[in-house]
Amino acid sequence: MLLVDLWWQTQGTIGSWSSRRMGAFRAALEGVAIADNVIYVADTENHLIRKIDLEAEKVTTVAGVGIQGTDTEGGEEGDKQPISSPWDVALGTSGSEVQRNDILWIAMAGTHQIWALLLDSGTLPKKSDLKKGTCIRFAGSGNEENRNNAYPHKAGFAQPSGLALASEEPWSCLFVADSESSTVRTVSLRDGAVKHLVGGERDPMNLFAFGDVDGAGINAKLQHPLGVAWDEERQVLYVADSYNHKIKVVDPKTKGCTTLAGTGDASDASSSFAESAFNEPGGLCIGESGRLLYVADTNNHQIKVMDLEARTVSVLPVCKSDSAVVDGSFPREKQKTVPKVPKSAAHIGLPPVTVHPGQALQLRLKLQLPPGAKLTEGAPSCWFLEAEGNEWLLQEQTPSGDIENISNQPAISLQIPTHCLSLEAVVSVVVFLYYCSADSSACMMKGVVFRQPLQITSTQPACAAPVELAYAF
Repeated sequence: MLLVDLWWQTQGTIGSWSSRRMGAFRAALEGVAIADNVIYVADTENHLIRKIDLEAEKVTTVAGVGIQGTDTEGGEEGDKQPISSPWDVALGTSGSEVQRNDILWIAMAGTHQIWALLLDSGTLPKKSDLKKGTCIRFAGSGNEENRNNAYPHKAGFAQPSGLALASEEPWSCLFVADSESSTVRTVSLRDGAVKHLVGGERDPMNLFAFGDVDGAGINAKLQHPLGVAWDEERQVLYVADSYNHKIKVVDPKTKGCTTLAGTGDASDASSSFAESAFNEPGGLCIGESGRLLYVADTNNHQIKVMDLEARTVSVLPVCKSDSAVVDGSFPREKQKTVPKVPKSAAHIGLPPVTVHPGQALQLRLKLQLPPGAKLTEGAPSCWFLEAEGNEWLLQEQTPSGDIENISNQPAISLQIPTHCLSLEAVVSVVVFLYYCSADSSACMMKGVVFRQPLQITSTQPACAAPVELAYAF
């Protein structure tokens, strides 16, 4: 949403926090692309691509049906084609004779693919003519992998989250920030071939080869990059290396990747490039003059401006006009999104516990790391509460929290509602841990799910002992 933020600071506000109807957005908007007086928006949690016509002051849906799809092929007309968690969009040109913005490229994070929406009739590499409105898979098998391949449908991505278009020769490609594999990849606009640029490792199944290392190609290490921006004048790519709290720059000729700005601490400081600090930067865009790089500094709730010539960082003052109207109430607190549980995650079934309405049940984490291992500094180890089919159980709960110290693990308090809709329910505690080996040579993310059945009775039992959620990784 960085481009919308920059534009809207002088114009107004679009949408509500809770609606999915035409003319309004939910809060979970990620990527945007702007052409003339039209803005295309990746409405991630609604699983839609929206079009904002600034002249008509109208919002319409151009792709997606409003629920998460599982289709990995596509080919339907946009507003009839289910899509899954679109994270970013970029405008491009098809193989038609007239050069115009007639393709919207989509980073489809939910199915680990790159899709294309035809804004006008045109062609894609290795495909016959496609009619206007077609929404179709371009690259990616749908498997969650770090797999490069000359055949685009055999390549594999892992939550592609950022796109940048370099249409000029010799590049003619999409740069992709592939978050879960901690890589930056390229997708050729000539033939769809998917190639590695920086980060990760050679094993396509290893999605945990992350780190913070300046270097070339596979020797460079990133951690969950989210945004990319192409500098056409300097012929370099900027990367928002979110979990390393840095902005990095990549030379696609040499595959060299170096830190441009950020100390690496999750902090807030505006100074020289070397002394400035970010907190999970997530979005980037280049100003029209090519001198300024705008950064969505997510956890600092700021837009920072990097002067590429003076090599300084400042905070952009954001204000809305007096005539701007916000549609909908301001949320009390933005809830965290539950990450995808790894397939390797253990599922622990616990014996039922008898509780009564109004009781506060204590759930104590007792997690054990391998010998010598330690939590990854700066990585978001955390827990979440879930109660599928019994969401009433979580209405007044604290739904999530951080795990900052393995020797002082949090106790989770589950307050049983005074008015229960069922006498039986199941609550799950989902844990995500990021940790490194003793010598930091290997880092990984692991998950575990504790499933706690509850039997609710009106009779107040004796004081219940805390429930231990024990697991050794």
